[in-house]
Amino acid sequence: MDLGNLKPAEGSVKTNKRVGRGQGSGRGGTSTRGHKGQKSRSGYSRKIGFEGGQMPLQRRVPKFGFTNINRKEYKGINISTLQALSEKRKISDIDVAVLIDAGLASKNDLIKILGNGELKAKLNVKAHAFTASAKEAIEAKQGTAEKI
Repeated sequence: MDLGNLKPAEGSVKTNKRVGRGQGSGRGGTSTRGHKGQKSRSGYSRKIGFEGGQMPLQRRVPKFGFTNINRKEYKGINISTLQALSEKRKISDIDVAVLIDAGLASKNDLIKILGNGELKAKLNVKAHAFTASAKEAIEAKQGTAEKI
C-alpha cells in the first residue's frame, strides 16, 4: 500500500450535493441554480411538453377525426366458443354470468354473439346483441337467442 492507491472506506463518501449550506460549502449563494431567470426561482416546475416558448408539438400538429362519446363497445363471442363451452361444462343455458365465470368476458362488458363457427347442440343464449347469422344458427338447432 502506498499513497497512490489509497481509497476512502466503502460508504463514507457521499456523492450528492449539499446545496444552500453557506459560502464555505462552495455551493452557497445561488445554490447551483445560477442567477435570475425562471429556473432559479422557488416553486418552478416546467409544464409537460413545454418547449421554451416555442409552439409545443401537441399544438403544432393538426387535429382530425371524431370520437363518439356514446359509442357502445361490444365484446364479440363466436358460436364456436359457445359450443366448446357447452361441451366442456355440459350446459345448454348460456347467459352473461356463465360467460363471465368462464373468463370470456368481464362484468362490465356488453356481449355480442357472432356467427363464426358451427353449432351442434341446442342452446338457450342470453346476450346484449346477436348478429343475424348467429341468431339464425342458434334458432336452426331449436335454441333461443334472447336479447337482454
